[in-house]
Order: sequence, then structure tokens, then C-alpha cells
Amino acid sequence: MDKILPDNKDLKPKDRMAIPAQEMPLQDPVERVDNMQEVALGYTQEQAQLEAMRCIQCKSSPCIAGCPVQIDIPGFIKAIADGENKLAIDIIKKNSLLPAVCGRVCPQETQCQAPCTVGKSLKDVNKAVSIGRLERYVADWERDHAMVSAPKVEKETGKKVAVIGSGPASITVAADVRREGHSVTMFEAFHKTGGVMVYGIPEFRLPKKIVHEEIDILKTMGIEIKRNFVVGRTRKLADFIEKDGFDAVFIGAGAGLPRFMNIEGENLVGVFSANEYLTRANLMRAYDKDKAHTPMFDSRKVGVLGGGNVAMDAARMAVRLGAEEVHLIYRRTEVEMPARVEEVHHAREEGVIFHLLENAKSIIGDENGHVIAMECLRYELGEPDDSGRRRPVVINGSEFIIDLDTVIVAIGNDSNPLIKQTTPDLETNKWGNIVVDEKCKTSIDGIYAGGDIVLGAATVILAMGQGRTAAKSINEYLE
Repeated sequence: MDKILPDNKDLKPKDRMAIPAQEMPLQDPVERVDNMQEVALGYTQEQAQLEAMRCIQCKSSPCIAGCPVQIDIPGFIKAIADGENKLAIDIIKKNSLLPAVCGRVCPQETQCQAPCTVGKSLKDVNKAVSIGRLERYVADWERDHAMVSAPKVEKETGKKVAVIGSGPASITVAADVRREGHSVTMFEAFHKTGGVMVYGIPEFRLPKKIVHEEIDILKTMGIEIKRNFVVGRTRKLADFIEKDGFDAVFIGAGAGLPRFMNIEGENLVGVFSANEYLTRANLMRAYDKDKAHTPMFDSRKVGVLGGGNVAMDAARMAVRLGAEEVHLIYRRTEVEMPARVEEVHHAREEGVIFHLLENAKSIIGDENGHVIAMECLRYELGEPDDSGRRRPVVINGSEFIIDLDTVIVAIGNDSNPLIKQTTPDLETNKWGNIVVDEKCKTSIDGIYAGGDIVLGAATVILAMGQGRTAAKSINEYLE
């Protein structure tokens, strides 16, 4: 290391508060728009230890309450500050099998870091201890030092559990149920495992190699994985228990049915759901034009509708795929955007043009049915709606035109109706999400559900939180 660090044991709270927040090293924006490599480069050991030393180890530990999987955050951070990285990762893995993933993509600023005492004392949530970056650091350290090991599996019980889907909720359930000695088979509809972490989140935010390595841990634990298996089509849900001898089933199939605006012109050539656009680019590697044969629309001027993380991913992907202009259209202000502040900042750095308090009215095509423009309206904010955000109100007569050849709709997803259509007894709500109780049990005995198919489009860590709840319930049920 470049300099001698203070001894963590000697630091008083005032000394810790005086340590500046450690900035995350990043790829230069000019360079990164031409590659798919990770934007955030990760802490050095020195940066990680200094950032960990900022934690004052407060007795109330509000950060733990903000974590959906209840990681012992002060415990693992103290271990990093003391230079005990192996202990740190062991503490995390008691509650989370995906630290390298969560450290990269979870919205820590609105979860574990939001109540951080350091951030509150400094009156700036951006100066809270960087819990997510420290989690990423120690997870990468474990992998770089070839110290990754699979969780211990108890003696075989003879019980069988089917896990549908292979996203974060399903991975959590599979691991936690397998730990107890139950046989687990995972069924994935796609040809690759990982769910939204593989088809939705771009390589520059979450390298697929990391996801694949996490899946390999499941295989090491003895979990069987079957791909290209569409539940509701390849096999009905009820058949798993009635015909295949499974004792319990977990549904973690995600929310893969894209929503559209229902405006004129959405059927034109050049209009995509963010799901399709990102799946082609991520899962099918359309960005790798020399090796992949995935067809991808050749765009010059792209409009992305939405303000969440998926909209940011689509916009930033369009930049990397060679678009000359990328316009992000959102009907509220930046304050109301559900996307992570970090992702919004990165998108601006990469040249994405933001249109706030604006939204699409119609999409305009030429005589061949191809997108040539979009008609938009301007908005102002009114009273708060059910979400607590101020409702966007149209300004009459504010129509204007943006020249575009591609429109990507990123306004959310609903649950795929296939499982419900083939399982009449399964209770769902008006949005098609599966209804569960506080233990993640569905309306059918022995069948549990969690993640996006229950919550709607959520985050990796929230899905994992439900996975932990469901796994605990399944283990209790099988006893």
C-alpha cells in the first residue's frame, strides 16, 4: 500500500467521521461508451479499509434494519477495517449468496445506507458509509484469491423441491433449501441461467462471468438445473407435485411481460420493449457483432420512455451500440426518478439527453411503417398520487416533435400469465402477480412464490429477501 493506515482499534468516532468518503474509481466516460467493460472499477485494499474505518459501529445498527436479507453490516465492515477480508465475506455469506452481484446493482442508497448514522450526522446520504462498495470489494477479493467455497449441505432428507426460475429469488431459495439436505431441481425457461441478472442488467453494470460463477456454486452444492423448460408449457405447475413427486415448489419466474403505452404508433418498425432490446443485447450478446449473429436494429436516434434503472440500462446500451443520439423521456422530474442516482449520473456522463416533465403522445411512422419521429407533450407536477410522488399533469397545447428512428418502452413489466392460465387454483391480483401470505405461501399447499412475480418489478436484494422468507417456510413445511 502507498501509505500506512491508522490502526482501526485506536480510532475514536470523531476520527472516523473525519475520514473522507472514498470515491469509486471509474472508467473515463469517453472511453467506456465504446466498450462493454464494467464502468465502476472497484476499491483498492487501501480505499476499502479507509472507507470501512468510517463506520462508527453504532449500537443501534440501523443499516441492518435497512437490509432486506439482514446482513450483519457492522460486523463485516469491521472485519474489512481490521484487514480480515476472509472473515468479512464469511459474515456476509451467512445471509447472502450473491455479494458480488448485490454490491454492484442493489440500491444501497435507499436501503442500508439511507439510515446510516454517519450519513445522518453529516446531513448527506451520499456521505454514508459505502456499504455496497465494501460488499463488492470483499466479494471480488474472495474470487480473486480463489477462496470461494460452497455452503455446507446437511445429510440428505429424501425430500424434493422444484425451483422455477433462476434469478436472485430462486438462487436464494435453492441454496437455503439445499443447505438443509433437501434435493433441489431448478427449472429455467431460457438457455442460460441467472434470470434478470443475465438478460436484463448489462455487462457494463454486472459482468455475466460473476453471475455464472454464482450459479456454479449451486451446482457444487448438488442442485440440478434444467434449461429450456417453460413451466405452464413444458410442464404444468400442478404436475410437479401430483406426478413428479416433488414435496414443495417455489415460483420465482420473474416479471417478464412488458408494459406498453397504448398510444398510436407502438406497432411501427423500430419500437421495442426494453425487455426485448436488453435481452438481445445482454443474453444474446448482440453487442459482439463479430461473434454473435443476433439481429439488432441499427439505430441513429433513439428515444427511451421511462425513468427507472431499466430505462437507464436501455439508454446506456443504445449509446454503446452506436446510436448518434439517445433521448430519455420521463414525465416527472429527476427528483421523482426511481432509477439509482449513480445510474442517472453515469447516463448523463455518457451523453444521454434527458427530457424531464415530458412524455410520448404518439409515435410517427413513414409510408413503410418505420419510426421517423415521436410526438410528445410537456407536463407539470400536481398533487401526490398513490405512490407519494407528485402526479404529472399535461400542459394543454404543449405538443412538440422529436426526430427518432427507434423507440424503447421502459415503463415496467407485468407477470407472464402462462402459469396462472394453466393453474386455475393459483390466486393472483389484478396485475397478474401471485398473491402470497407473510411466509410467501401461495393459495395452493406446498407451493410458494417470491421475487418479481409477487412484487412486480423490484430489485435483486428485495427478491433475495423474499427468497429467504420462502426458503425458511419451505424448510419448516418439509419438517
